[in-house]
Amino acid sequence: MSKGRAEAVAGASGILLRYLQEQNRPYSAQDVFGNLQREHGLGKAAVVKALDQLAQQGKIKEKMYGKQKIYFADQEQFDTASDADLQVLDAKIVALTAKVQSLQQGCRHMEAELKELASALTTAEMQKEIQELKKECAGYTERLKNIKAATNHVTPEEKEQVYRERQRYCKEWRKRKRMATELSDAILEGYPKSKKQFFEEVGIETDEDYNLKLPDP
Repeated sequence: MSKGRAEAVAGASGILLRYLQEQNRPYSAQDVFGNLQREHGLGKAAVVKALDQLAQQGKIKEKMYGKQKIYFADQEQFDTASDADLQVLDAKIVALTAKVQSLQQGCRHMEAELKELASALTTAEMQKEIQELKKECAGYTERLKNIKAATNHVTPEEKEQVYRERQRYCKEWRKRKRMATELSDAILEGYPKSKKQFFEEVGIETDEDYNLKLPDP
């Protein structure tokens, strides 16, 4: 092993031993590398070599799980916890779990509030919109004023007269259309060609040709 690589492995050994003792849980070499690489700049090869050396020196333990090797701190260096100590730890875990859940719920509320605030208008935007609405209202007010001041209003009697004339014209339109339809149907009974050809030869134009539709009665 080169001198530079040996120094890298030696430096990594102290970091890895301290990390495994502090965390006191099993890790693969990949897990340790992923957790410490950014903070300490350790190379993967140096991590693997350092873990193997620590295991050979008896400073940490290793076990094989399938094809993967797991490393963890030697448990004999830790004091054995009594039942009372375990109960205290369990109580702390329950309390911390409840605290975490409460904090998570608080974070969700704050995220929802932040999202709502982010979608709301700023003070400057609200002031601008108020000015635009005032301007729009002023335009409508002026328009209404001009309408009220106009002298060419349609009286109720004139309006009724227009409606009556419309009904009369629509009635006549409907009557003449029915007569034209009956007449053309009678001719087509003995006509050797199609209805379309007949209309084209005679020069008949229908309402449908101009997308016209009789108003409802």
